[in-house]
Amino acid sequence: MATPMLDHTDNDGSVLTALRSPRRLKTEVLGSLVVALALIPEAISFSIIAGVDPRVGLFASFTMAVTIAVVGGRPAMISAATGAVALVVAPLTRNYGIDYLIATVLLAGVLQIVLSLLGVAKLMRFIPRSVMVGFVNALAIMIFITQLPHLIDVPWMVYPLLAVALLILAFLPKLTSAVPAPLVAIVLLTAATIVFSLDVPNVGDEGELPSSLPSLMFPDVPLNMHTLSIIAPFALAMALVGLLESLMTAKLVDDITDTHSNKTREGWGQGVANLVTGFFGGMGGCAMIGQTMINVKVSGARTRISTFLAGVFLLILVVGLGGLVARIPMAVLVAVMIMVSVGTLDWHSINPKTLRRMPLGETMVMLVTVVVTVTTHNLAYGVIVGVITAMVVFTRRVAHLTEVVDIAHPDENTRVYAVRGELFFASSNDLIYQFDYAGDPENVIVDLSDAHIWDASTVATLDAITTKYAARGKNVEIIGLDKASGERHVRLSGKMGASS
Repeated sequence: MATPMLDHTDNDGSVLTALRSPRRLKTEVLGSLVVALALIPEAISFSIIAGVDPRVGLFASFTMAVTIAVVGGRPAMISAATGAVALVVAPLTRNYGIDYLIATVLLAGVLQIVLSLLGVAKLMRFIPRSVMVGFVNALAIMIFITQLPHLIDVPWMVYPLLAVALLILAFLPKLTSAVPAPLVAIVLLTAATIVFSLDVPNVGDEGELPSSLPSLMFPDVPLNMHTLSIIAPFALAMALVGLLESLMTAKLVDDITDTHSNKTREGWGQGVANLVTGFFGGMGGCAMIGQTMINVKVSGARTRISTFLAGVFLLILVVGLGGLVARIPMAVLVAVMIMVSVGTLDWHSINPKTLRRMPLGETMVMLVTVVVTVTTHNLAYGVIVGVITAMVVFTRRVAHLTEVVDIAHPDENTRVYAVRGELFFASSNDLIYQFDYAGDPENVIVDLSDAHIWDASTVATLDAITTKYAARGKNVEIIGLDKASGERHVRLSGKMGASS
């Protein structure tokens, strides 16, 4: 009886359950510490991309993580300053300065709350599996690519440190799961570089760490329409990119943990987190997929405790222990992210056997999602283009399933056609060429019992067919319409412009 209890505890996302279980609580605490350590160089890097002081990115990561831990809809997911948001706001910061950036973050938070309450999270159902697989694979590739600058033109000692770190990360979990392997690697290799005075790039080389706590502020910008015209486009882009990445990450964590999350709550929670971040002078952010994978997949965290403590530990590390944290070698953090990349990639999806079985269209959607994401360094763009590609592939596939068949000649003056399939703009446009207008007798029956009318384009096509026969003095009768198709046909027939 004891084993099921332990299994249930390990998979339960309840904070109270974790607090009652020392084993689960230890997993949450240690996992959050690893995430906090890995967040520091990334937050600094994203600050540089956005054109702001490293403190802006670090404080944003702290406030995003702590706030989303309380208001978010996906336990154990990590939100912080991200590269996607940094890329969106970089031109604004460069041209208008930090105050306009903060104003943009605040407006983006408001937009995320409004969009979420309007039900934007429900659009997730329209993202097909092939796009999700492409999203995951692109994420893995991007995580790996972003580590390469730390491995080029560096002292040779970086490579032995990287190799040792990778060995620890790969084999320590096979020996024990008492302590997260990334934490062991970080502690041991940091100690080694200090004891042996190894001259290798470290966290401190990425940027200056803050020495004081964040404070409340309000952006010094004119409150007028001109300001709104400047920040609104960036705020909308930031809101959409943040929501898309956060909801996609939430769905990914759902799949990994076999649990369901509240996507609407996660959406407006991201908005609240950005509002809090803006008022504390942060650059805003969204869900961090790489850090979430460290927390959920590598460390095994499952509750809001890990997300909250990740933010708290981040602040303690950079403000209270900044001198020690600055000496962590980048090689070990790169190794952690490389292992995250390897673990994130859906290897089954690129297995030759899988590719041979998979329909070509599905594979193409996955590849398009990967290529666009990696090329633009923006997961949102990849998903959007992937969804559009999937729509085109699906439309083309369904359009080819429509056929017109000559099924009966009740008498010498009557011919019956059966139309089969789903009739919409892509399939109905060619429908007009499937009839013998000149050779058919004076009475033509079009049986739609095995078809369904989905749009106005199909009604217009049926009107055009009727008009062509009428021009030759022939009568057309359309029969077999189901209730929805019949109502649509009656409402639109003869009212479609040129064909009327």
